Amino acid sequence: MRLLTVFAHPFRDKYPSAVMEAFHAPLCEVKCEIDVLDLHREGFDPRFTEEDHAHFWGGPIPPEITAAHERVNKADRLAFIFPVYWWGMPALMKGWIERVFTVGWAYQFGDGVDDRGKGAKSSLLDNKPTTLIGIAGSKQQTYERYGYDAAMRTQIEVGTFAYCGIKDIESHLIFDVEGDHNADKRDAGLVMARGIAEEFIAPDRLARDAKADHLLKRAS
Repeated sequence: MRLLTVFAHPFRDKYPSAVMEAFHAPLCEVKCEIDVLDLHREGFDPRFTEEDHAHFWGGPIPPEITAAHERVNKADRLAFIFPVYWWGMPALMKGWIERVFTVGWAYQFGDGVDDRGKGAKSSLLDNKPTTLIGIAGSKQQTYERYGYDAAMRTQIEVGTFAYCGIKDIESHLIFDVEGDHNADKRDAGLVMARGIAEEFIAPDRLARDAKADHLLKRAS
């Protein structure tokens, strides 16, 4: 098994990194090969460049995007671990998705550029099991009161990943971990991250269909 973890936090000695390590621990125990794509350490540029725009309209793929495609293609499973900024992913991770989930690789309209806006959309990514762990400073009640958690799942799970073919995706939020006074919640979050990983690699794990689940909830 090979896991690609996309990580977005400027420090590797802070709580989000501890969450990642706790998540990775059960995978290391079963000898899973882990590729950590640390967006800060690798200096990834999240800006959609002129070259990205040219590729969108049929030009060549920028070399750094080809390299990212290769890392995703080699993985059997994907994980995204990040602090929640303004009820979503950090801009660095969002920019990685915007640049890497390219037309012709993640999705396609009809037969190509000329069919955009006319041809049917095809999802091109393999349905790799994927998990997202967001580290949230606010309380769970805040997310539920305003629907932030549901909005994140709609945008990220359905509007991004399922749109491109990855329907077996599940989001998790570790709530209320800001400050030393929340040390107990931080400890519980690490236990939670390990539990997420154990379920993620369990032999009897059932694949999820995030898009179908979303539409079912909308219809009920």
